Amino acid sequence: MKTSAIVVAAGSGSRMQSNVKKTYLEINGIPLIIRTLRVLEQSQVIKEVVLVVAEQDIEDAKRLVEQYGLRKINRYAPGGEDRQGSVYNGIQAVDEQAELILVHDGARPFVTLQEIERVVEQAGRYGAATIATPVKDTVKKVADGIVQETIPRSSLYSVQTPQVFEAARLREAHLKAREQGYQGTDDASLFERLGYPVRIVEGSYRNIKLTTPEDLLIAAVFLQNESESLRIR
Repeated sequence: MKTSAIVVAAGSGSRMQSNVKKTYLEINGIPLIIRTLRVLEQSQVIKEVVLVVAEQDIEDAKRLVEQYGLRKINRYAPGGEDRQGSVYNGIQAVDEQAELILVHDGARPFVTLQEIERVVEQAGRYGAATIATPVKDTVKKVADGIVQETIPRSSLYSVQTPQVFEAARLREAHLKAREQGYQGTDDASLFERLGYPVRIVEGSYRNIKLTTPEDLLIAAVFLQNESESLRIR
């Protein structure tokens, strides 16, 4: 099935506490967004990539993509007022022939080709799928600072991206949310509220979203381990 990807990278990254926008921060000399885009560039199941960045950054993003020789990023869209608005703008730029639309955070550079292939395959079979990991911590429901309930972990997952959806239904879900003023926590929640099932595809705890300065330290460790693994081979 023809799959288009939307990479959302329009946020200011204020929690990163940097004068440089998070998207363009370098990790071991390579901009964060390029590390993310390279994985999608290499994927055999992704036919095109729409990059969503702040409107004033589009020309800079184009130059960066050209500098690193990325060929699948052939469409750009301006960021919206929030993440949901940014994805909506990205959807408007997607090839109308796309059967599936993959949505991925620009700040998740450690997603693997295998994860992308599995979540696309499951979405093609079931209509929607998301990468997620089982919750490791004990989770408690709290009211007024008092524990009300301990929720069994066996049924809880932390949801990541990429998330992949049947294109027509994703357009419908975003349009209805927009018309009804509904704000979801992710794209899957927009899908779920219309009664459409979303398949869980278990991913890796390495697929972190780089949000704070501490996350950059974790990223550096991941990259160091990858380099050492390559040297051993």
